[in-house]
Amino acid sequence: MKFVKLLSIAFLLFLAPSVKADEGMWLPQLLQRLNEARMKQLGMKISAEDIYSLSKSSLKDAIVSFGGFCTGEIISDKGLVLTNHHCGFDVIQNHTTLQNNYIRDGFWAMNNGQELPNKGLFVTFIVRIDDVTKQALNGVTALLTESERQSIIDRNLAEVRKNVQKEAKQDVLTRAFFEGNQYFLFVTETYRDIRLVGAPPGSIGNFGKDTDNWVWPRHTGDFSMFRIYADKNNQPAEYSPENIPYTPKRSLKISLDGISEKDFTMVFGFPGRTTQYLHSAAVEQIRTVNDPAKIAVRDKALQVIDGFMRKDESIKIQYAAKYAGIQNSYKKWQGEVLGLTGTDAYSKKINYEKTFQQRVDANPSFSAYKTLLADLAKEYKDFESYGLGRDYYTEIIGKIELFTIASQLNALATAYEKEREKGYTQRLKTTLAAIEGMIGEYSVTVDKKLFEALMPLYASGLPAQFISPVFKTKLQAASNDFAGLANGLYKDELSSEPALKALLAKPAAEAVAAIRSYEAVQLFVELQKNYQSTVQAPSQEIQNRIAKLQRSYTQAQMDVMTEKKFYPDANSTLRVTYGNVGGYNARDGVRFAYATNLDGVMEKYKPGDYEFDVPEKLRQLHAAKDYGVYGQNGKMPVCFIASNHTTGGNSGSPALDGYGNLIGLNFDRVWEGTMSDINYDASICRNIMVDIRYVLFIIDKFAGAGHLVKEMKLFKGKKGN
Repeated sequence: MKFVKLLSIAFLLFLAPSVKADEGMWLPQLLQRLNEARMKQLGMKISAEDIYSLSKSSLKDAIVSFGGFCTGEIISDKGLVLTNHHCGFDVIQNHTTLQNNYIRDGFWAMNNGQELPNKGLFVTFIVRIDDVTKQALNGVTALLTESERQSIIDRNLAEVRKNVQKEAKQDVLTRAFFEGNQYFLFVTETYRDIRLVGAPPGSIGNFGKDTDNWVWPRHTGDFSMFRIYADKNNQPAEYSPENIPYTPKRSLKISLDGISEKDFTMVFGFPGRTTQYLHSAAVEQIRTVNDPAKIAVRDKALQVIDGFMRKDESIKIQYAAKYAGIQNSYKKWQGEVLGLTGTDAYSKKINYEKTFQQRVDANPSFSAYKTLLADLAKEYKDFESYGLGRDYYTEIIGKIELFTIASQLNALATAYEKEREKGYTQRLKTTLAAIEGMIGEYSVTVDKKLFEALMPLYASGLPAQFISPVFKTKLQAASNDFAGLANGLYKDELSSEPALKALLAKPAAEAVAAIRSYEAVQLFVELQKNYQSTVQAPSQEIQNRIAKLQRSYTQAQMDVMTEKKFYPDANSTLRVTYGNVGGYNARDGVRFAYATNLDGVMEKYKPGDYEFDVPEKLRQLHAAKDYGVYGQNGKMPVCFIASNHTTGGNSGSPALDGYGNLIGLNFDRVWEGTMSDINYDASICRNIMVDIRYVLFIIDKFAGAGHLVKEMKLFKGKKGN
């Protein structure tokens, strides 16, 4: 079937009723055509053009990609940006010292001069989105191999980017949708002078830490504040003391009206990655093979790091962001397994596929799809051991930072060996920047224990055919003692920034000779080569076949399952998701309400505890019920949940009411529903948001930074009109 016909069918299907209630991550420029009527039925009062417009200011102009990994929103006409505490955490950590512990105590700039610059941090606006499918797929036929197909598309898109109409200050990116059946172009504008304005203490911004992560009920004030700076003409510019606060095209109005059950909610942001249209075999492999392997590795790593962080404040600061990152996915995967199992996702996929196959078999026009499901099942079976090998290798080697250093040094030595001085010089800057970026958050003592804890999993968890023979030999030479093996690998020259810089200050030939002599570098090279030859290379053809089949299967689903409403999987591009405020049944006999308040914080309070301590001033405000205009009926709202379909990348996204006003800040999902990346289920999938009234209460009443609140457009009872 020709692609033009596919698009026509696909767009008709977009209008069809959904099998699942209001799931989806929708492209904002298509809302008017595809979603506006349903959104208004659920309670939206504005129009799709108010959300995305090229002819006037719209909500999209207040939404930014924050650092490329989170979402932020502009909340004042002076470029004030709100995002999550965990999105700004690395920045907060970088500014933290034992003397100025902003992780523990928080940080608040009382004027523009106190706002802290952040090297490398940026925010990106979406200027417009264009459909370039026809241009991208020009010359693509079904007879091409995957690599040939991709080469043609890459050339086509390069030409598209070259000829796109844009301003000099703007950039262009293109992304594939529906597994490469459709392509869109994004014109963007990036600002690189982003300064830290405020962050609550960790006991508020990360209240509940590991125990409450991915869990509801939640009581976390997960927010931080930044400001965009521009040059005197309001244009993007690198950091300069002469820069001034950015004046945006649009900033969000903030509602103090609060929320009620069944209220319409909308989340606008940059979700990272979802895989909603997988074959049942892929879903089952994730549940029973891949997630359990990754969970096992991270469990060991977290035990090691946590043990050191509890005993040493400097290590606690060093490893805070790292620990949070490891723990975040660790617990998410646990919830994913729980959700996939609890909702019987595999059986639902099987039933869906039975219906698909029956329709294909009954309709001669679908004959090209007849063996799709069987072909995918075979390929996933063949890939299973390789997927396990991939996950064990990447999780283990990626957690041992000695190997990260070795990887950087090996790349530098390889550059010299390929292009001598020229290659070495070109690579040296990248190597130095990478080492400088990690060495301040690196402890040899911690990393050595990580090696001793994780490498046994490499030796026993990997399928035997994927284990490096060189590693086996070295381990045997160390009498199978992982601590003894580590002693020989961790050398002073690879353990400190001064030693590494001294090494890299040597003449190229001398430095490369030294690099090649280090046992840690030698072992890393052997581990990498073995992985590439036994896992990566032989699995590539299988992955290519899966990619081609999945692209066909995605097309086939849109053709065959005409009652289902399709949306493209998340790929870090701007999306809108919508739903309603509401609780859920977590398990038999357990029903969760939709909102929490400050009373719950005090119920969890444990003096001195690293997860559940509460600042004295917050306790005083609670005792006095001193909530100002932010409280409601003698309570201080903290968090709430709704059925918005979100994922990683949506952290920091604004939660908007039916009028497009800011009512909260998205920061998490409930544990039972983290499988929404793979199998959204409206019965238990809920996103977690911090109530904007709690954010304002902390800024104003707790931190005494009311000058920031005065910048914002607050209202109550008028819906912002």
